[in-house]
Amino acid sequence: MRDLLVVEDLQQVFKGRKPIYAVDGVSFRLPEEPTILNLVGESGSGKSTIARIILALLRPTAGHVLYKGVDIFTRDRKWKRQFRAEAQAVFQDPYSVYNPVYKVERVLKLVIRKFGLASSAAEARQRMEESLRAVDLRPQEVMGRYPHQLSGGQRQRLMLARVYLMRPRLIIADEPVSMIDAGMRASFLNILLDFRDTYGISTLFITHDLSNAMYLGGEIIVLYQGRIMERGETQGVTKAPLHPYAQLLMSSVPVPDPSRRWEEDVTGLALAEGGPSTSSQRQRCLFAERCPQSMDVCWQARPILRIPDGADMAARHVACYLYQEEQKRG
Repeated sequence: MRDLLVVEDLQQVFKGRKPIYAVDGVSFRLPEEPTILNLVGESGSGKSTIARIILALLRPTAGHVLYKGVDIFTRDRKWKRQFRAEAQAVFQDPYSVYNPVYKVERVLKLVIRKFGLASSAAEARQRMEESLRAVDLRPQEVMGRYPHQLSGGQRQRLMLARVYLMRPRLIIADEPVSMIDAGMRASFLNILLDFRDTYGISTLFITHDLSNAMYLGGEIIVLYQGRIMERGETQGVTKAPLHPYAQLLMSSVPVPDPSRRWEEDVTGLALAEGGPSTSSQRQRCLFAERCPQSMDVCWQARPILRIPDGADMAARHVACYLYQEEQKRG
């Protein structure tokens, strides 16, 4: 079966006095079957850059992005128009995407008009109301209002209503719940799950908040300085991470136990901090200088993302020499 999305050896280098490697050899696939894939990591790990490349908003320095087997940067305008209809974005700021001088339903009207989704004003109104109900919004409480009159959660769900109108194959959600209150986050995430299960829409969910990824489930990719450190099923990676960086990252999630101090669970996390690398010596593990378990080989060659040796983890991949027996013996 053909994959829906394939990212092959993606690299993004921003040139300057010192080149910045925002994305460095990232590869992954989204299957044709509806799924959720979480991209997690700190600020500067390359998450949003990958999203912009997949949306064709940024051309990569190297590598390919294939949608249904076709390189998205080699097609004509007609194909790209269809691609943009099938791959929809939901961004972080639930206010900046709206023009404050227009009423909020304008974002729905523009989609209906541009893609010819209704043949009359009455049908357009019906479709807008249907899309609002699909994301747990009451049309009478939303339509006719201006952006500032809605909460952040309502504005983000209105973006999902726009997505519902389009019925895309893929949603690229870049930190979509980071600016809305905790009470509305579960509602937003439940809608993404419903889109997957009911309408067959896959989501690439980008977040620095591991609790959101754990709620959504699916698969997870842990990024550090533009590279994949670990990949696998979300439940397995979050509960029993293998890579030392992933272990530190997972330990940063607060435990809902008032008898335990959060500070005690994140000892050493400060060692993991760091933005995109400008180091000229990149044929090594970029986490080596911060890793409490680093070995000589970590400084000599870049670890390959692979299934751990001696482990029954066919769905787990990790880029670490700790799980490559021949390297540990050497």
